[in-house]
Amino acid sequence: MKKTILILIFLFVSVFLKAQDLQSYIQEAASNNPEIQAYELRYNIAREKVNEVNSLPNTTVSAGYFVSEPETRTGAQRARFSVSQMLPWFGTITARENYATSMVETEFVEIAIAKRKLALSVAQSYYQLYAIQAEQDVLDENIQLLKTYEQLALTSVEVGKASAVDVLRLQIRQNELQQQKEVLQEEYLAEQTRFNNLLNRKGSIAVEVVPKMIIPMNDPIIDNEALALNPELLKYDRLYESIEQSELLNQKESAPNIGFGLDYVPVSERPEMNFSDNGKDIVMPMVSLSIPIFNNRYSSVSKQNELRQKEIESQKSERLNTLETAFAKAKSQRNQARIKFNTQQRNLEQAKDAEEILTKNYETGTIDFNDVLDIQELQLKFQVNRIESVQMYYVQSSIINYLIN
Repeated sequence: MKKTILILIFLFVSVFLKAQDLQSYIQEAASNNPEIQAYELRYNIAREKVNEVNSLPNTTVSAGYFVSEPETRTGAQRARFSVSQMLPWFGTITARENYATSMVETEFVEIAIAKRKLALSVAQSYYQLYAIQAEQDVLDENIQLLKTYEQLALTSVEVGKASAVDVLRLQIRQNELQQQKEVLQEEYLAEQTRFNNLLNRKGSIAVEVVPKMIIPMNDPIIDNEALALNPELLKYDRLYESIEQSELLNQKESAPNIGFGLDYVPVSERPEMNFSDNGKDIVMPMVSLSIPIFNNRYSSVSKQNELRQKEIESQKSERLNTLETAFAKAKSQRNQARIKFNTQQRNLEQAKDAEEILTKNYETGTIDFNDVLDIQELQLKFQVNRIESVQMYYVQSSIINYLIN
């Protein structure tokens, strides 16, 4: 057990090591998100139903007045007053409470699922904001680099070692990068609104995103068996248990109901007669029994419960297969992200070496600004791909975290 806890803590720290503010955002979302609040209200309603089922049928009270008073030996009957109470079979109320409690546990699991999904959505949006911001920073660096080359080109034009066309091409390239940056800014604002909506706050509120994230040297150890503890699977266990409690309740309700009551009949005295019971009121205790002799409802409910349990078993198996597929896919794509990151890192280093060679060539007056643009474009491509690889790594890690933590 301790080993499993350490593995999960290590996974959590690894995923959010470079995004320390993310957890606070997730907690804020869990506290403010309307969907979570709706699930919590459903949970509270289910809890209140436990008190609802802990009750007896209504007590029946009736009264009647004899318009034509029947005469008896002891006097005329004037009215009739009755009170009766039906009681369920022994253990029925407890069975109702157990069934209602099982439904409370099912709603609790639904809250856990909703919170996990919300945390996943917040994390994915956060990493998207990071990627957009990082790409904007890369574009700024490349724009500044092109401005430096533009100054070199202007100097070369003055000494006759370059043409004005080289300068214009460098300026056009800067314009294109500036356009990309402005487009990314619009994407950032849209994603920022989505992120803030998950936290149920104004969409214009600025989101603080870490300036840099890197892929760790080693992936955290994953306990594949933890997948079986995912709330999406536990939900089916709770549903199965609730049906078991429903069947126990059905068996109790198929038993007879017992009723107790009391009738009171006031009797008038017979005039001019003297005997011991003259005018004596009638008090009659009663016991009743309600037996479902001709009712096939309970056997039908039992058959339905049996079929529902089989249905849940099939649904759980299907959901387990889906989660296992998602788990394998997330691990694969995270490994792909690492591979892509390492490749882009090597490519970027080689592109920088090529850039240094071009810079040194400028000192000898042999710089080719077409090569400069080609290298700059490659550098930007490798930098953006590296950012996307980092984003993919952490997005897939958050999916793994959702599945097994």
